[in-house]
Amino acid sequence: MLIAKVIGTVVSTIKHPAYHARKIMLVQATHLPGEKPDDAFVAVDLAQAGVGDTVLVCQEGGSTRQIMGLKDQPVRSSIVGIIDSVNLRT
Repeated sequence: MLIAKVIGTVVSTIKHPAYHARKIMLVQATHLPGEKPDDAFVAVDLAQAGVGDTVLVCQEGGSTRQIMGLKDQPVRSSIVGIIDSVNLRT
């Protein structure tokens, strides 16, 4: 799992049935100051997140499919929680 920021929404009228009636968001992993940002990626939103939210993302396909109740479907990443705050000790 990783912490990410929702940076956009994805609209697709034609898609695989596994994504039918599911909201797809564009997310980018958070990073510490001075670190290079990771590339953005798509994730199925299971937590009703919105653009600007800090979220918890599951990036393991098997776990995501289990959470979604799918078997052998092409799904890799899912938003599984909205984060209220993070306390970082330095």
